[in-house]
Amino acid sequence: MTASLIVLGSANTDYTVLVERHPLPGETLLGDDLVVATGGKGANQALAAARAGAMPVFLGAVGDDGNGRQMLDALGAGGVDVSSVAVVDDAPTGIALITVSRDGENTIVVAAGANARVNAHEVEAGIRAVAGRGTVLLAQLEIPLAAVRTAAETIDELGGRTVLNLSPSREVPDALLALCDPLIVNEAEAHDLTGLTIGTPDEAAAAAAVLLDRCRSVIITLGGDGAVFAAPGASGHLPAPRVTVVDTTGAGDAFAGAVAAELAESGASAELRTAVERGVAAGAAAVQWLGAQPPRD
Repeated sequence: MTASLIVLGSANTDYTVLVERHPLPGETLLGDDLVVATGGKGANQALAAARAGAMPVFLGAVGDDGNGRQMLDALGAGGVDVSSVAVVDDAPTGIALITVSRDGENTIVVAAGANARVNAHEVEAGIRAVAGRGTVLLAQLEIPLAAVRTAAETIDELGGRTVLNLSPSREVPDALLALCDPLIVNEAEAHDLTGLTIGTPDEAAAAAAVLLDRCRSVIITLGGDGAVFAAPGASGHLPAPRVTVVDTTGAGDAFAGAVAAELAESGASAELRTAVERGVAAGAAAVQWLGAQPPRD
């Protein structure tokens, strides 16, 4: 059976502490109780896509340890196909250390662990086993770039579509950008790619127009201001609803997962505006809970 959506990316165990404010260099602060949960951009986006109605296949790697087993259980319980996830014995499951301030802003440090073992050849084989014409690939950059590039090239060869969330920001080859449909970036990531200052929706729209020369379509997320998008013959700005912000950690991942779910479900008839609308709604919902992954119903 051909998969409509493949999510390729990282899987981490998140260790989160709520603090009054973020510490200064060399400073020690007391925080609230430690919250341990499953996370990682790939796993987060796979669960977000499942919550949005898709049935994603997850490609990634976890360690042969308790955290890895808990990750696979959580993803499977959330509606994600984990049968293609690699379990490695030479590295632990990835770890993310997160502090969240009272105003909802976060800082994150990641120890890649098994995520660094995601292999381009194994990824290609995994994609060829389940993908076909119309399959959507959603990827991020917390795993080796070679695996992401190989995945995008393979999906393109098979007649599918690549959605790349260029996070964390890093230099990527033009050949990979050219396959993105859409490329999803936030204001800082868009600035890194274009050199343009982005502080308003109009400035984001100008940057999106520049990026459209390098990829097939583009979305720039703007936090509380929603998102702008650009594709050949279509562009626009979709504002976000006003909500009470608890934690911004999972907002971008919720957005990307919902966008990919809409594109996968709608197939050839998919409209980028509709996908962005779903992404904005999902991102607004995500900032209202603590942690990167949604609580179970």
